Amino acid sequence: MEIIRRRAYARAGLIGNPSDGYNGKTIAVLVPNYFAEVVLYEWQELEIVPSQDDQSKFSSIQNLATDVQLHGYYGGIRLVKATIKKFLEYCQGRHELHDRNFSIRYESSIPRAVGMAGSSGIIVATLRALMDFYELEIPIAVQPSLVLSVEQQELGIQGGLQDRVVQCFGEPVYMDFSKEAMHESHGLMCGHYSPVPKDKLPPLYIAFDQSTGEPTEVFHNNLRGRFDQGEKAVVTAMAKFAELTVMGLQAIETGNHQQLAGIIDENFNIRRSICQLPTGQIQMVEVARSVGASAKFAGSGGAIVGTYADERMLNQLSQQLEAIGCKVHAIN
Repeated sequence: MEIIRRRAYARAGLIGNPSDGYNGKTIAVLVPNYFAEVVLYEWQELEIVPSQDDQSKFSSIQNLATDVQLHGYYGGIRLVKATIKKFLEYCQGRHELHDRNFSIRYESSIPRAVGMAGSSGIIVATLRALMDFYELEIPIAVQPSLVLSVEQQELGIQGGLQDRVVQCFGEPVYMDFSKEAMHESHGLMCGHYSPVPKDKLPPLYIAFDQSTGEPTEVFHNNLRGRFDQGEKAVVTAMAKFAELTVMGLQAIETGNHQQLAGIIDENFNIRRSICQLPTGQIQMVEVARSVGASAKFAGSGGAIVGTYADERMLNQLSQQLEAIGCKVHAIN
């Protein structure tokens, strides 16, 4: 029996987020410490096997409430089921699928509700497994848009293309979602994507605290409404995020790590100017900056990412951030 195993890694938005959902530009990197893995093999019936995130037995009523806060009411099965449905719809009229059934299950170590793309990681890994099982290939630039359609159209999860792009490409990526760059391909809207050489990046870290996080829907829904209403501060901020991304790419390409650090800090400062951010999440950024590192949100909150100078600074980062309940990792 052939067993297909496919992974998708957590991600950190390095510059530009959250402008990816607002015709902006971003750069994102993968966090190889954490990943979602899908296992698929031929089976008599089509079966989706529950994982630990889909449990229905709990040690207490408080344990149940905590589980719902982290995983929602449906765990990850809804993500796998929606991906299979969208995959079939995409293939209709494009690819003839064989009639063999399969059993599929997922596991994920990506921290939940801290903006590290846990949901899209499960979907990307599922999509990869399905492509292998049916022996077909969806263009790499189209895959992120298909993944996003699973979340937005099937499950009502708001967000932009950034997370899905870097997870599908499997490497750091510069992304342009401007109106000029967006185009239709295979019935889906896609941006312009350019891989960023990993060896050009400075030392990066990520830190997160799940007690300060919240689902991405909570953050994005409010910002979307304000943007759609034309609130000047929000519209201006999204344009500035895109400008910072272009500057950041240039800093990476020229090896100007000090300039890149300043751009990362400015990204957070702008975000803070347009959003009411939880005190605990602000503290994470301020603590990181206090030892000389740059810092910004890695996603929608609960995790931060930035640059550091050397091992000494990384040790200081770890000590100071762990003291306030964070986990810290070097990510490249």
